[in-house]
Amino acid sequence: MTTVMGFPEDIRAVAAELLAQDSVTIVSHIDADGITGEAILAQALSRAGVTVQSVFVRQLEPLTMRQVPKDETFKLFCDLGAGQQNLLAEHGLSEDEVAIIDHHVSQPCGRDYLQVNCLPYGHTKLSAAGVAYLVARAIDSGNTDLARIAVIGNIGDMMAREDCGLVGIARDIAQEGAEHGAIEIRQRDLNCYGISTRPLHLCLSYTDDPFIPGISTNAAGALRFLEKLEVPLKDSARRWLVWEEIPPEDRRAITSALAQQLLANGQGISRLFSESYLFPGEPERTPLRNAQEFATLLNACGRWSRPRVGGSICRGDRGSAYREAEHMLTNHRAIIRELLQFILDSGVTELSHLQYIHVGNRYPDTIVGIGAGMALSKLAMHKPILIMVAQPEDPELTKVSLRTTNRMVEQGVDLQQVATEASAKFGGAGGGHRIAAGAFIPRGAEQEFVFHVNELLAGQCPCPGTGHR
Repeated sequence: MTTVMGFPEDIRAVAAELLAQDSVTIVSHIDADGITGEAILAQALSRAGVTVQSVFVRQLEPLTMRQVPKDETFKLFCDLGAGQQNLLAEHGLSEDEVAIIDHHVSQPCGRDYLQVNCLPYGHTKLSAAGVAYLVARAIDSGNTDLARIAVIGNIGDMMAREDCGLVGIARDIAQEGAEHGAIEIRQRDLNCYGISTRPLHLCLSYTDDPFIPGISTNAAGALRFLEKLEVPLKDSARRWLVWEEIPPEDRRAITSALAQQLLANGQGISRLFSESYLFPGEPERTPLRNAQEFATLLNACGRWSRPRVGGSICRGDRGSAYREAEHMLTNHRAIIRELLQFILDSGVTELSHLQYIHVGNRYPDTIVGIGAGMALSKLAMHKPILIMVAQPEDPELTKVSLRTTNRMVEQGVDLQQVATEASAKFGGAGGGHRIAAGAFIPRGAEQEFVFHVNELLAGQCPCPGTGHR
């Protein structure tokens, strides 16, 4: 494993503390990273004879802290907690009954909670599920079968996005899974979402990183492009082939033609290729077949308040839990398409370094971030997008989601810093990652908040790029 002195000791310390407990309550986030992290930890602890119960929360804030039981169990926070340690203290949790497994910026309080966090050690491309796997392996070296779940968490939290593949410790974890036969790593594969489930022309039409002129956002154009190559696009049963099913020689012909298309339009080809992580033991043509689509399935469960269903799938349930998740995924995609169309039809307001929109209370706050990322590919990609949504359960708050592109991150944009600093100015709270972040702010502060975000972005990147088109 690629490690830095200090990080291994933290891993071992948390593992030892957990093994010393009779019962543990895992408090985890509802997204794919949190769901996979919980599944890894719960299985590792159960195998070690520790009684486990789990609680999932959208975020840690005073209202959701009520879900954390005030009982004798040891509290293990996963994919959250590092930046909300003051809330743990206010909840009455002492140092000897808490451990934190996280990868977000830590904000210490007066109490020195036991914590393993990869971020202070420079591991910026490792998710909480990745850290959870390292702890699970420290609990018992035989827990390497959980590597596959950690890869899903890493992919789901966009740890592979910037480099078109996992790097560092996250890549080591994937390699461990491959060595045990649970993962097939395809190097220099097509950088495209839906390689296991979508007909190739649709798969290509959804690609926006890189944006391929004449193909991206143009299913008919993508089909014409492929037909000119005279490669088989359907199987003997007249079903459209998915990328995973296309023979290697045809895949090479297709990627070569795509590279030529990009070069002809003055674009580079480095992001045309990425590393893919497939699960050969899973059924073909299902979202379970590769890490990207598996993570989307889990995100659908979490976004629609059923993270336990996702957890059951991570534990191997391919019956009722999987059928329920498939239904949620279908609904999830339909609502996101509706949100995307609403954003495009309503239009965004553009400032010098930002574009934004308030969608009112029309959509759940759990999906606006996804909608923001999708909308960005159809708008001014050189400006981060900010989407606001009302909170029906707490009318005094507004949820904010921010998204940008890898190119803008390379130019200095850091949305985590922007969300944290801007929300704090108005008495809110924010966090996340450089490419994707979120915040909660007081209702009524939206306009001033937006202007302040624009100012902060201007300070990070004085001359915004010209986009991808």
